[in-house]
Amino acid sequence: METTGRTGHPLPYDIYRQAIERETLHFAELAKGADPATAVPSCPDWTLTELTQHVGALQRWFCTLLTRLVQEPPRSRDVELGLPESPEEYADWVVAGVPEVAAVLRATDPQAAMWAWGEDQHARFWARRMLFETLVHRMDAERAVGRESDVDPVLAADGVDEFLVNLPYAGLFAPAVTKLHGNGETIAFQCPDSAGGTDEEWRVRLDPDGFRLLPQARADAAPSEATATVRGPAADLLLLLYGRRSYQETAFVVSGQAAILDHWFAHTAF
Repeated sequence: METTGRTGHPLPYDIYRQAIERETLHFAELAKGADPATAVPSCPDWTLTELTQHVGALQRWFCTLLTRLVQEPPRSRDVELGLPESPEEYADWVVAGVPEVAAVLRATDPQAAMWAWGEDQHARFWARRMLFETLVHRMDAERAVGRESDVDPVLAADGVDEFLVNLPYAGLFAPAVTKLHGNGETIAFQCPDSAGGTDEEWRVRLDPDGFRLLPQARADAAPSEATATVRGPAADLLLLLYGRRSYQETAFVVSGQAAILDHWFAHTAF
């Protein structure tokens, strides 16, 4: 099968910049129209209050990193939040941070070298990360209030790529990732191409010393059979990788060894 997986090639920076603003306002709209005490099923032990505070705080933290173009891991995550006293005001507080986020992203050279916990050691890493942090939590909020999620398939596919590219570096805050090993097994994640062309596919290989995302297969290369394959719409794959879905749900077509999928998801949940 011909594949078109990006494997580490992000979308244009302006797409992230514009989508961050759109997703943040969408998230705030959901939070403002709901009871702050509403439970968030996909984030155990969190209510919309905690989720909204997390989204707003993380965006302000990312802005601080981008403004300073930090060159080494920061020793502290303390940042002035200006958090309102009442949870009912948190959604407006998130909205109030949008102009600063937009200004920082416009002022930052996406190719500027800076520290990042993932693969890409440039400012663009943080814009891409901020988008998918916000987008996934927007879908968390929608689930909490009983609304259906609509995600642009191109953005969703890029989110799958962003997750898999950076996952090998996530041991900093997800220790189980460092224990994800194997003996050469491969897992393929596939989704229909959003433009109606060839499928997109990402393959990871589990080796004795860890795991990695494999380079995109050449169009003329003979396809090899993966140890396990999960196929589904890009938005569903994104939620699956983030632990919001199960590969056993009817949204996915699964083939190969289920045990290797269980091994994968047991170590990548965070």
